[in-house]
Amino acid sequence: MADDKKKPGFLADLFAPVGGFGVTFATMFRKLETEEYPEEKRPTQPRFHGRHQLNRHADGLEKCVGCELCAWACPADAILVEGASNDDSEGGTGRFSPGERYGRVYQINYLRCIFCGLCIEACPTRALTMTNFYELADNNRADLIFTKEQLLAPLQEGMLPAPHPMVEGLEERDYYQGKVVRSTPEQQAWVQAHEAEPQEGLAPSGDPVEGVDTVTTGQPGRDTTGAVRR
Repeated sequence: MADDKKKPGFLADLFAPVGGFGVTFATMFRKLETEEYPEEKRPTQPRFHGRHQLNRHADGLEKCVGCELCAWACPADAILVEGASNDDSEGGTGRFSPGERYGRVYQINYLRCIFCGLCIEACPTRALTMTNFYELADNNRADLIFTKEQLLAPLQEGMLPAPHPMVEGLEERDYYQGKVVRSTPEQQAWVQAHEAEPQEGLAPSGDPVEGVDTVTTGQPGRDTTGAVRR
């Protein structure tokens, strides 16, 4: 004869629905592991592929020579580069880079960019690098097409805003060999003598743009504190 199963009592029936919330209640009173983003941001790895940056030489001239190799290497067709010749003649546009040419127009479309890093590997002058900055969300598609002025690294101590002449007595290769450490008095005098209305291709030279980290490498337009280039 089979044993009769004991039926649950009144109290068991009463608290049975509550038992189903055991996991929920235990989670509610458990110590939180949630990060307080964006107030507290988790640091990225040093070689993290984030937002791009156009670098400068120590005297402020741009490293980009407008070769367009980065645009050719981009598998997503996210980069637009238009080169132009440096013009040191009287009344010319001036010199923006130590080379024969410079990047007059430089745009990166972050609606297309896949952050693969092929562009920075293709760059022969290390003009283009990638920072650790990753906050690129926006509610306007047009604002995600970054221009040259947004991508240029801010001026550091000893730099002058382009255009201005090269360091006297040095050649283009001397810049890439690290022989330039800062702007010279002659360059400073030239800039002061030619201060006028901004020219096409001229990067901002006044106060740092809001959201720029001027201690490390920095990036215009958004908060980039702690961003380091690759």
